[in-house]
Amino acid sequence: MEKRCLRCGNTEERYFYQDGGTWYCRRCVNFGRLDVGEYPSQKAYTHRRCHCDYHLTYPLTQQQLRCQKEILYHLFNHRDVLVYAACGAGKTELVMECIKQYLNNGRKVGFAISRRQVVLEIRERMQEAFPMLCVIAVCEGSTDVTDGDLIICTMHQLYRYYHTFDLLIMDEVDAFPYRGNDMLRHIAEDACIGQKVYLTATPDADMREQAAKGKLPIVKLFQRPHGYPLIVPEVVCGFSWYQHLRLYRFLKQNVRDQKQVLLFMPTIAAARCYQRWLSVFFPCACITSQTADKDTVIDAFHQHRYDVLLCTTVLERGITIRGVNVVVFHADHKVFQEASLIQMIGRVGRSIEIPSGDGLFLCKRKTEDIRNCIAAIQKMNAEETV
Repeated sequence: MEKRCLRCGNTEERYFYQDGGTWYCRRCVNFGRLDVGEYPSQKAYTHRRCHCDYHLTYPLTQQQLRCQKEILYHLFNHRDVLVYAACGAGKTELVMECIKQYLNNGRKVGFAISRRQVVLEIRERMQEAFPMLCVIAVCEGSTDVTDGDLIICTMHQLYRYYHTFDLLIMDEVDAFPYRGNDMLRHIAEDACIGQKVYLTATPDADMREQAAKGKLPIVKLFQRPHGYPLIVPEVVCGFSWYQHLRLYRFLKQNVRDQKQVLLFMPTIAAARCYQRWLSVFFPCACITSQTADKDTVIDAFHQHRYDVLLCTTVLERGITIRGVNVVVFHADHKVFQEASLIQMIGRVGRSIEIPSGDGLFLCKRKTEDIRNCIAAIQKMNAEETV
């Protein structure tokens, strides 16, 4: 008989281990041991009518209101929906109406995101928009309370919510660690007993194919609330010495203009090395996946204690810094794919007060991913004006 894990869907023999005559799955054992044939525990989470509404400090645009109606139409017809929205277009605001409708009907709603920092940011934004609700964050370091009116969690934490959500909103589904992870996909499927909303600025090929075939309804929004076009980065190709020269000039000009810069580096070693060099000239800090105090460093950058923040792709998504400009150094490195390049340049021009800015890709050659990134941004800018 074929062994199958009822939590992560694993059927590969190498991931099963026998203990005292009982087989259990090792692929998802970090979530707790689950024996073969055993269902994940189903906790009784609260379902109540919340009679809630959301409050924003600014009105939604006509395009955003149109997208809200389209999302609700598909959900009420019992269909999952893909929301393809440009960076800074207001994806979070687009789903507030469906959150309100589901909660007011006594349904359970979850919002899952790949990264811990974004979980905390979304929880804060949702609590401000829905002050009458108990909005909780469930992620690393915040797992004491796992139930509330609205649950914001990382993808990994969905294992706690077997057959729980009538509506599951999933942000950054094209990003690590969810993308290509069959275990997390299976856990997410089991967490949702109703409809799912997928949010992304960079849908992968599989999602685009499903949308093209009509299997997954798609709602598009490429216009940011301020109406300015997306930033198309300048691409500068040259030898390493020239890239260093252009980098220094770009940073010096921005510091002179009192503008902050996010400097994306391809590796942790490069980020640390260049921080030591650039700290001679500019106040700067560094964030990588190995940085223990990420929140402290980001807060300091928000407070303008640093002019330059060096980082790896760990900050390509979720972070919003008013008036920041972006440089991608060695943009032709294999770690920088089309989606990550779009996300990184999407940090520029997000603020209504400062809707424009500068982006710079430094490389030895213009790769296919760089060309595809430029083409995708130009296409979104062209479509938003139609």
